[in-house]
Amino acid sequence: MEFANKEYLLLLVLLIPYILWYFIYKKRGEPTLRMSDTNGYRYAPRSWRIKLMNLPMFLRCITFVLVVVILARPQTHTSWGSKTVEGIDIMLAMDVSTSMLAEDLRPNRMEAAKEVAAEFIADRPNDNIGLTIFAGEAFTQCPMTTDHTSLLNMLQTVRTDIAARGLIEDGTAIGMGLANAVSRLKDSKAKSKVVILLTDGSNNRGDLSPMTSANIAKSLGIRVYTIGIGTNKVARYPMPVAGGVQYVNIPVEIDTQVLKDIAATTDGNFYRATNNRELKQIYQDIDQLEKTKMRVKKFSKLYEAYQPFAFLAILALFLEILLRTTLFRRIP
Repeated sequence: MEFANKEYLLLLVLLIPYILWYFIYKKRGEPTLRMSDTNGYRYAPRSWRIKLMNLPMFLRCITFVLVVVILARPQTHTSWGSKTVEGIDIMLAMDVSTSMLAEDLRPNRMEAAKEVAAEFIADRPNDNIGLTIFAGEAFTQCPMTTDHTSLLNMLQTVRTDIAARGLIEDGTAIGMGLANAVSRLKDSKAKSKVVILLTDGSNNRGDLSPMTSANIAKSLGIRVYTIGIGTNKVARYPMPVAGGVQYVNIPVEIDTQVLKDIAATTDGNFYRATNNRELKQIYQDIDQLEKTKMRVKKFSKLYEAYQPFAFLAILALFLEILLRTTLFRRIP
């Protein structure tokens, strides 16, 4: 148990002057009776009322302590749990350029990639996984985490028209996307570090060439698995026009040689996905990657724990009032 407002516990110090005042005032305020001889009362037995005379004051102090504890907001939670699991560090680098809206995969390349990536993440609960997205520029959508619920939520927020709406520069900066993913893995302590790079085009943007980023990945011991997504010739693409959408066929221009070179340089593999089934199979193949041990810490949600103290405070206050007005009632 811990307290959210520990400073309120300092109020307990007020009990010390109160207790001193109580006994001093009690001694001075008690009525006296003069007698010529007290020998007859010296060894007289004391009644239980006399022995319990200070019980109301004791209950009053207990009530004060409980109220202070309630103000300090006691909270409970399970302690940090640490366990050793099998997993690897993975960065998903996903192309979000406008060409990913092509509908040669269903419903389109972007949505198909998100769906398969979500299944891949769900099937690897012990891995440290992050997400980089890129078009003409690249940025980290989600850093590496074992909180896959948050990661999946971040994956779902990636819009299929992010580049079309100008939220990110259009184009295909493969080198920048790979470099961004590699930067997230460079400080990793895992024995196995992997980037899964998915794109449907060729490098035409960015300040870094794909092979420069690949060499950086190799120097850091990071394996890169590259995936070229899209049909082999032309793809059906929704072209916005006045009043609606017109479908046109666009050529599929995947630089398979560069993707193969990236994979070969980093001891990874190159895959080609022309439909949803092949894309899913590719992720299943990558799912067979070697695993390494890592420590994962988890903790549960905090819960307010003031209710028992509130109940005891009310009970103690009720008993104090009841005793003070009945059994221990004083006549002025």
